[in-house]
Amino acid sequence: MSKIATLEDFFVHELTDIYGAEQQIVDALPDMLEAATSDELKAAFEEHLEQTETQVSRLEEIFAMLEMEPPEDAFCKGMEGIIKENSSLLQEDIHPSVLDAALICGAQKVEHYEIATYGTLAELARKIGRDDVADVLTETLEEEKEADDILSGIAESIVNNVATAA
Repeated sequence: MSKIATLEDFFVHELTDIYGAEQQIVDALPDMLEAATSDELKAAFEEHLEQTETQVSRLEEIFAMLEMEPPEDAFCKGMEGIIKENSSLLQEDIHPSVLDAALICGAQKVEHYEIATYGTLAELARKIGRDDVADVLTETLEEEKEADDILSGIAESIVNNVATAA
């Protein structure tokens, strides 16, 4: 475990955490995509998988901007918990019409974790004088907010109505 003595150290610690989280999301999204029944939700998960892969590359660019190698062993314990919770839901006896609502709930937990992290990282980058890095992080932050909005829209306009009728 490395020592966190400065704001820069904490920034790198959190950057490493979200790097691990994004990689874990890339691994988890295909299962959510496969489980989804709504065409709109499947399309949203497919699009977000591609976007998440881009976000992993963007984080690697940030590490390069900081003249660091991306850590090979990055792992996010927080995301692990969210993903485990979501995976356990898929093992439950959930009525098919309610399943998509459960998947959206789980996906939004992921999005909210990412939104909180990217918002904090962008602000920390500004505080340590790395506006260039903050701009890249803000781009991802906006994508995460948009993904959350898309999921809300699918839930409100389609999935929750289907689940209510069950």
